[in-house]
Formats: sequence, C-alpha cells, structure tokens
Amino acid sequence: MKILILKLSGKAIDQFYSDSKWIEAVIKIKSLFDGLVIVHGAGKKITEWSESLGIKTSFVNGHRVTDSETMEVVAAVQAGLLNSKIVSCLQSNNIEAVGLSGIDRGLFTAKYLNEELGFVGHPEQNGKADWIFTLINENVIPVFSSVCRDANGNLMNVNADLFAKSIALTLKADSVIFLSDVDGVKLDGNYKSFITDLEIIEGIKSGEINNGMIPKLESCLELLNNGINKIWIGKDFLDLDLNNLLSENNKKGSWIVSSQTIAV
Repeated sequence: MKILILKLSGKAIDQFYSDSKWIEAVIKIKSLFDGLVIVHGAGKKITEWSESLGIKTSFVNGHRVTDSETMEVVAAVQAGLLNSKIVSCLQSNNIEAVGLSGIDRGLFTAKYLNEELGFVGHPEQNGKADWIFTLINENVIPVFSSVCRDANGNLMNVNADLFAKSIALTLKADSVIFLSDVDGVKLDGNYKSFITDLEIIEGIKSGEINNGMIPKLESCLELLNNGINKIWIGKDFLDLDLNNLLSENNKKGSWIVSSQTIAV
C-alpha cells in the first residue's frame, strides 16, 4: 500500500484550515497515493496558551521542556483544539477524516528522553496498526496529534517530527512530507534543493542545523536508514513531482536523500 505521511508544523496548521490550496493539496495526494495520514504539532499555539496562563516556556534541542502543568496545555491544545479544527476542516470539504492521538488503540508508548525535559518522550510501537490500514481502505484520513502516554498512563509530549517518523516506519510509508513555514533546509547560507545524510550529520555537528530542525532532520536520517527515501521539507509542495524526487521540476523545498543516491 502506497502511503504518504503529511506532517503539519504548528506554524503551518493555521494556513491548512484557512487556505483552500491545502484542501487542493490533500485531494492531489489522495489521487496519487493509496492513503494519506496527517500528523500535526501545535508549537506556536501551545506557547501562546502557556504564556497567557503564566507558564514558562523553554526548549532544549528543539524539544519543549514539559512539566505536568505544561503537559495539560499540550494535550488540550494539540489533541483537543487543533486536532478537532483540522478534522472539521476536512469534513466540511467532504473529505472523510478521524481525529486520533498516539494513545488510541494502544498504538504507541513513549520512552522518556531525559529528566531535564520532563514528560517528553520518543514514541515506540506498542499495539497493532491494522486498524489504521482499515481506515485508509475505507477512504478515511487518520489525523494524529503526537500526544502519547508512558507505560503508566501518564500523558507524554512527543515532538511531532519524531511521531511522523515513527508512524511512517510503522506503516512502511512510501513518502513523508514535513510541511512547515520554512523554504527548506539551509546550509552555508543557502536553501538546499537536495541535502544528503552526510550533510545533515555535519550540519548538526557544526551547529548550523539547530533548534527545531534537529529532531526533524534526525527523524529524516532514521527514515533514510530504514528504506524510506522520499522525504521533503518545505512550505509549498503543490507543484512537486511526488513520484520522482530527482525530477528537474522539483525546485521548491528540500529533498532529503542518501549520499549514495546522489553518487549514483
């Protein structure tokens, strides 16, 4: 089954349900793939709500430091408000969708990253995923917030890029698109149409790749290492040739590729 994972950053979500071109994009994807799964974050909105409630916001290597109070905001905003708005937008355009999280059907449990981050983890598959394929076969789009749980049932904040990577591996997806508000990945002061795994490793080591791009690109490396080699980062993919990543027509955003692919 040919599946595309579309990850929406918190900054891209507002555009998704306010601009009709994203519905056109969903329709285009559905015509090219057997299934579409949407994963979303909520970073910007979580920060806004936290500030209005007097809750301090801080990040470490692109991950939000999450105490129990912050976790309640994450769950309310991401798994509640934004997930509902995305599903509502799709349904109002006659596109079948269902709102979900990493908790549902026991799909994932999250392993804590470190004590400094608090309730922040990495999702690991815990339950079967056959029910997701059933939804896809029924022409339904699963829309996942990246909220998960730990083994004891505590709510966990999971970076949506890591979640997108994990569900792509679980479903053996064909393609992964990280839709953001950036034009792509920048190295040496320029946006790269293609960036290799070796360039990513060196960019993180040098510090040129930093903050929220670190978990995003580390996720891309793991996808490449597991045989998923159609990976794109950017903010406008309507004109992309999604079946041929090395097409001359693909001039927007950044394709993440293996150095071996470029060598060939």
